[in-house]
Amino acid sequence: MEVFAMTTIEATSEVFLTAFRALPKKTREAVVNKMLSDKEFLEDLFDTVIIEQRRKEPSRSLDDYLSDRNKKGR
Repeated sequence: MEVFAMTTIEATSEVFLTAFRALPKKTREAVVNKMLSDKEFLEDLFDTVIIEQRRKEPSRSLDDYLSDRNKKGR
C-alpha cells in the first residue's frame, strides 16, 4: 500500500479547492472575477503559467547567460 503524505501547502490548497467547488456557480464566478481584478494575483498567475509552459525547456548556467549577454553588447 502506497502512503502519500501531503505537505501543509498541498493540504491547504486541497481544502480551498474543495470549498471553492462547493460554492454556487454565481459565487464561484464572483470569486474568480475578484481574483482576476487583483493586479498582484494576476501577475502571479501569469508568472506561474509562463513557468509551467517553459518548465521542460533546456536550462543554462548564469555564467553562460552572462557570457552570451556580454558578447551581444547588452
